[in-house]
Amino acid sequence: MTPPVSSARRRRSRPEDLIEESLPEAERTRLYVLDTNVLMHDPTALFRFEEHGVFIPMVVLEELDAAKKGTSEVARNVRQVSRFLDELMQSADRHAVVAGLPLVRTASSDAPQRDCGGRLYFQTEPLPTSTIPVTLPGLKPDNTLLATVMALQSQHPDREVVLVSKDINLRIKASIMGLCAEDYFNDQVLDDADLLYRGWEELPEDFWNTHSKDMASWNEKGRTFYRVIGPKVGSWTPNLCLYTPDGGFEGIVREVAQGAARIEILRNYRENAIWGVHARNREQSFALNLLMDPDIDFVTLLGGAGTGKTLLALAAGLAQCLEMNRYREILMTRVTIPVGEDIGFLPGTEEEKMTPWMGALMDNLEVLTHSDEGGDWGRAATQDLLAHRIKIRSLNFMRGRTFLNRYLIIDEAQNLTAKQMKTLITRAGPGTKIVCLGNVAQIDTPYLTETSSGLTHVVDRFRTWSHGGHITLVRGERSRLADHAAEIL
Repeated sequence: MTPPVSSARRRRSRPEDLIEESLPEAERTRLYVLDTNVLMHDPTALFRFEEHGVFIPMVVLEELDAAKKGTSEVARNVRQVSRFLDELMQSADRHAVVAGLPLVRTASSDAPQRDCGGRLYFQTEPLPTSTIPVTLPGLKPDNTLLATVMALQSQHPDREVVLVSKDINLRIKASIMGLCAEDYFNDQVLDDADLLYRGWEELPEDFWNTHSKDMASWNEKGRTFYRVIGPKVGSWTPNLCLYTPDGGFEGIVREVAQGAARIEILRNYRENAIWGVHARNREQSFALNLLMDPDIDFVTLLGGAGTGKTLLALAAGLAQCLEMNRYREILMTRVTIPVGEDIGFLPGTEEEKMTPWMGALMDNLEVLTHSDEGGDWGRAATQDLLAHRIKIRSLNFMRGRTFLNRYLIIDEAQNLTAKQMKTLITRAGPGTKIVCLGNVAQIDTPYLTETSSGLTHVVDRFRTWSHGGHITLVRGERSRLADHAAEIL
């Protein structure tokens, strides 16, 4: 139960007490104060705090207003937040705003599909200047936000007030001031990146003994299948690659239904080359099986530097575009985030502007097209052919497009947010295959982590889809120098 309020506290008549009086049984729920970067990162954050209250300070509204212009992803998110707030405030009078607006489902399609049960509060009155400590110099937005949290905490001593921010330094300052501050965790797919789905699994040595009952095998169109029943089947997902420790068996789960799994024997690409490329380890062979499978529309490859992600994706794409005529052309794109100082604006067409960012593409094409046959003329003819079948596109112009019968490679996908990833994947038309490459240990986008990256998001969401596949590459094959540097540096 709520502790009784002292008479002295009741006699105080301050404008801020309007908020306190409007919170029914507030001590049973938290009050989350949102920083601007949380709403910029996830516009639906307003609806992600269940039955708890959400407080929007005036300084946050000012910062949102300043960032609403432009065509960037942040500007679009800010405008979406404004639409949410406008819909929540429809026909709301002054008393309703002070009392708190119910966080109910809005008409916008991006809003959650259920009511969260909490209330939305705005800063409707100025805060006492005495709450701003002398240790916070000036009236910077971050310091004003901290002062707001301190004022709310003093007004509601029986309720936990939590500052939610993606800014690490702001959370550190809040902890120094004795305030409760948390990161925004709703965008995190997993608690730990080590729990991310790998796409392959080693079978125990006694697997065939424990799963041989009622086992059946057959050949169909030159492919070998097994039907197995046992305790391991329940944890399997479609297109999960399996292998035995002795290396005598490598298969892929094609279907799991009614406690039984249908497993297909995989092709060994360590012995069978694709566009002159042999797999150098088991995981690369698994990846080529997924990349060459026409029934799999979406493939994600994770791995560190030198594990062969781009080379395998390009080799499979060239084979299917030029030899099998399965796709019309290869499209390649990536996020343009520099590692060091930005070199500024680049001249030329869209493809020419993207060329400096596509060094990985050029390096791998050099490997795939290197041949002494035909001399200089043969190499020039090959380069001219590839230039007409491999196109480089910018992410900035993807919205609204539809790709038909294309082989789309998204490089450095770990730097994309979940919303950006959704924008790209929904561009796929009939006959298109999308391949996402990335290393979640090398994220350059602010506010993204290994557990909140768009690449992590799609790996987890597509793991149960029968037309999607994922492989985590674990061994570097670039050179002994690169492998040693990756281990010790």
